[in-house]
Amino acid sequence: MKGSFFMGPRHTPGFEIREMTMPEPGAHDVLVKNMACGVCGTDIHIYHGEKGSAEVTPPVVLGHEYSGIVEKIGDKVTTLRPGDRVAIDPNRYCGICRPCRMGRKQNCQNLYALGVNTNGGFAEYSIVPEAQCYKINDDIDFDVAAMAEPLSCVIHGIDQADIRPGQTVAVIGGGAIGLLMVQMAKLSGASVVVLSEPISLRRQIGLEVGADFSVDPFTEDIQEKMAQYTGRTGADVVIECVGRPNAAQQALQLADMGATVLLFGVPPVDAAIPLPLFDVFSKELRIIGSRINPDTHQRAVGLISSGKLEIRKLITHTFRLEQLEQALHMQMSSDSIKVIVHPHD
Repeated sequence: MKGSFFMGPRHTPGFEIREMTMPEPGAHDVLVKNMACGVCGTDIHIYHGEKGSAEVTPPVVLGHEYSGIVEKIGDKVTTLRPGDRVAIDPNRYCGICRPCRMGRKQNCQNLYALGVNTNGGFAEYSIVPEAQCYKINDDIDFDVAAMAEPLSCVIHGIDQADIRPGQTVAVIGGGAIGLLMVQMAKLSGASVVVLSEPISLRRQIGLEVGADFSVDPFTEDIQEKMAQYTGRTGADVVIECVGRPNAAQQALQLADMGATVLLFGVPPVDAAIPLPLFDVFSKELRIIGSRINPDTHQRAVGLISSGKLEIRKLITHTFRLEQLEQALHMQMSSDSIKVIVHPHD
């Protein structure tokens, strides 16, 4: 079997295809034939030597947004059989640290992720604990199923945002996450959803998947355009999906009275912005973060199975395993929305 190993941020090339010994599943594990694996912003952070969701020690097979087919099961596996199609939840928690015991596993002090700390989806096969595998219907495309992991993170963010029926929601950033947020805001009952995104392709797709109107923040005044469409210059919920200081500042500017501002994008470790303290006080703003996907993966699989989300439209490019570094560069490009790698093509 082949795997594409991340060699480190200062290594050229950044990835190396290696022959790997076919692993044997442990008693509670399964061997998965990896069929599709998405390129995530976290992979890009890791590629550049920035902090990801957990510490990375090269050489390692990255890829934590993936789906596949169960090839072989361990002796004590009871819920899966060879041939089952599965979407993978990569995040594992210790269950014994204080955050875990306080019901905040997303803040686990010993978080361990497939495709980050240990070999994941950018290989032909992987070993996955039974508990991390979620069955998907046979009619679900593997590329779409691989989106269960980012969707599960979005669901946690939507839970944090606490959207109420009839509210106005502004989404800043029209990448794959932002376009999932647009759709989830609509499903949550938002009466108006506006997308702020400078790239025309993403604005267009945003309108196709549910945004009521879109704005180019570099050439248009978003508050003026919101006033034209809604009679207000702000939103009840603002969801920032970029991870850059200017996007976070825009999110705060768009927050109306009593608004919730969800800072969802993953910023650089040292990123900071001035906080308008009087606005926080006078508007009674609620500013909140969102980290990974605690107990939301099953809901993501359920939503994908329901067909209520437009996911295929977000997948703009696919690459072979040998083209992984090209895939990462495409994911960084303004020409893409979501890039998927096929380990067996």
